[in-house]
Amino acid sequence: MAAKLIDLSFTLNGRKVKVQIAPDTMLFALLREQGCASVRCACETTNCGLCTVWLDGDPVLSCSVPAARVEGRSITTLEGLKAESEALARAMAAEGAEQCGFCAPGLIMNVLALARAAKEDPSLVATREELSRQLAGNLRCRNRARHVGHTRPSLHANQIKRRATRR
Repeated sequence: MAAKLIDLSFTLNGRKVKVQIAPDTMLFALLREQGCASVRCACETTNCGLCTVWLDGDPVLSCSVPAARVEGRSITTLEGLKAESEALARAMAAEGAEQCGFCAPGLIMNVLALARAAKEDPSLVATREELSRQLAGNLRCRNRARHVGHTRPSLHANQIKRRATRR
């Protein structure tokens, strides 16, 4: 017997979406179906951070969130943060923290969330060790130490804006 479909309404990158989903649909799969190519999944075990999106402004791992839980909520993906994410990517590249691109979407989503949180609590990025702890779920490649060292300066919004305007 086929499972009954669930009606679901949510906001995706600022636009209202209404869909029908199977009860076992995960948020990651739903977002891919909606054309969000930046949302990737490598592990399906919440270990890699690649599937990070914002749910009501907070970073979550979309591979672990049942899609039915987003009813009436707001989801932001990298596609919804185009200008901000491009500016951060340029700032990170200027600092030597560019990546191969595979895990970059999840990392950028977490760095942008961390930059916003650090405005309220600067201790979140006060040291290289603290930044490493905050980004541990995303930085798994062999260049982890280099990325942490060069990402910290990129977190400051004025640097991001200043570098974005140089281009």
